[in-house]
Amino acid sequence: MHKYLENYVLGKGYEDLTDLGQETKRMAEKVIEVGLAPVSGYYGSEVTLYYPGLYAGSTDLVGMHNDKETIIDFKQANKPKREEWIGDYKLQAAAYAMAHDQVHGSNIEQCVIMVCTPDLYYQEFKIDGFNLRKAKHDFLKRLDQYHDIINDEKEAAYYGA
Repeated sequence: MHKYLENYVLGKGYEDLTDLGQETKRMAEKVIEVGLAPVSGYYGSEVTLYYPGLYAGSTDLVGMHNDKETIIDFKQANKPKREEWIGDYKLQAAAYAMAHDQVHGSNIEQCVIMVCTPDLYYQEFKIDGFNLRKAKHDFLKRLDQYHDIINDEKEAAYYGA
């Protein structure tokens, strides 16, 4: 699905005639029809982002969604998602927003997670305002925990524990 969406954004054609390829094409077409309809412009597709000295990753799309600078992430799912199940997706998108703002001097106002299932059920989860700020803080807390674990492991290896 990601390959179809990436090529659509870039204005290129792409076709995969396998059964799986055709299924993911239909999913991508649903995301294009519904999810990308309010996107008025693209800044980049498959954008590698990093926050200097802290983390790096790659987001699916950065653009203008309903006239707001937006991180857009595409997700395939076997069944519909509930809001409480996508916490990690929100943290990932918030991290991308912080990295994009830091490196490109942007002002990402929202993140939109677009989910599609094989039966073409489309869902969209938006993170903005207070919820985006909270997701950024929660991501930074998790990043601190990760660095604590890594440093503890390095210290243990150094002292032979």
